[in-house]
Amino acid sequence: MKRKDVISITGDLASGQSTVSKMLAEELNYNLYRNGESFRKMAIERGMSVTEFGEYIEDHPEVDMQIEKSATEYANTHKNIVIDAKMGWYAVPESFKVYLRVDIDIAAKRAFADPNRKRSENLPTLEAQKEDMIRRTKNDLARYYKLYNVHRDDMSNYDFVLDTGNLKPEEVLEKIKEEYEKWKQI
Repeated sequence: MKRKDVISITGDLASGQSTVSKMLAEELNYNLYRNGESFRKMAIERGMSVTEFGEYIEDHPEVDMQIEKSATEYANTHKNIVIDAKMGWYAVPESFKVYLRVDIDIAAKRAFADPNRKRSENLPTLEAQKEDMIRRTKNDLARYYKLYNVHRDDMSNYDFVLDTGNLKPEEVLEKIKEEYEKWKQI
């Protein structure tokens, strides 16, 4: 059964997932749940980059499982939610599941220019940023398959897939809202 009051947004690194999730929650007056912030905070607390922390939790799967479980628990106790989480679609499969795509070169430029990422991804060059993002994505996909037996990059998991490479956040927001309204009617 659909949870017509829950939207889960995931996507490629630097696809605009967090920006659009926040905008969508504000626009719809929904609660915003973000487990990526917890992930980054845990990395910083351990003196690690997000990539290093992702590799660390490969040997500590209970950390990853608790992060993902928290999204399910939140959805079980709240209504009207936007979930900003890499595995939010898996944690709440009855949600409206959105995947945001972006070309790696565009993503690397976005990430490298983002001052908010510097505490957990302080890379010296654009090329280093790109290489780190490729490594992180590869590690994450392998970890999700090992822990959950799912392919996060299989687009058939999602109700709506959108390439954000040439779109402004406001355009992405409008497209998601439009598709969400259609999905609720089905």
